[in-house]
Amino acid sequence: MPSERPVALVTGGNRGIGLGITEALLAEGYAVAILATREEPVDLIALLREKGEVIYVRGSVAELDDHARYVDAALERWGRIDLLVNNAGVAPSVRADILEAEAESFDRVLGINLRGPYFLTQRVANAMIAQRGESDGMPAQPVGTIINVSSVSATAVSTNRGEYCISKAGVGMATQLWAVRLAPEGILVYEVRPGVIATDMTAGVQAKYDELFAGGLAPMPRWGTPADVAGAVVQLAAKRMPYSTGDVITVGGGMQIPTL
Repeated sequence: MPSERPVALVTGGNRGIGLGITEALLAEGYAVAILATREEPVDLIALLREKGEVIYVRGSVAELDDHARYVDAALERWGRIDLLVNNAGVAPSVRADILEAEAESFDRVLGINLRGPYFLTQRVANAMIAQRGESDGMPAQPVGTIINVSSVSATAVSTNRGEYCISKAGVGMATQLWAVRLAPEGILVYEVRPGVIATDMTAGVQAKYDELFAGGLAPMPRWGTPADVAGAVVQLAAKRMPYSTGDVITVGGGMQIPTL
């Protein structure tokens, strides 16, 4: 029998923004399946299991074979999938001017940030449709939600990490593509665009962004937190906007607002 709890898949749900999302979803009563490349963090998973049901699948979002193991593990454990959060992502290993950047870095970043989530969405969407069963027309209520965690770099240019910006811009179009294709299936698709969030990915540029915040980077002059992003994910996952899909929610302290 399928679990009575809603089930969420959170890629990269073991650290940074992803961990914040995992913790928030557990607090909302979800069971959570995490996909991550690192060896299972036993102590962390034990702490998370004190808050709810969690499984950890070691693998990469860039590998389609790992997608199959991941989705199958969730279905075998709980018999359903209600939410996919495509969160896992990487920055370039070396920030390089686009006049000098290497193809290997481009391929790595786009493989993890764009190609991987695109095809994981395909697999999960098909699983959601299959578990819905036969339906005459669009279901009356949403049957699933897919949330892509992107970045303000989808529109804000950084010429020393062009591959990252391109990958996130691609996620924006992928969100719209999947939103249109899956709307008749009763699956909602959204994009969450974090701004400057305090994680290990941004730790190396703290001084730079401290200075930018002091100079007016955002109306809210502070760093964001993983909990800030998780709050947006929880709200979108709640299916309280059943006639909305393809929308972008920016979590950046208002930095997306043009000002004079």
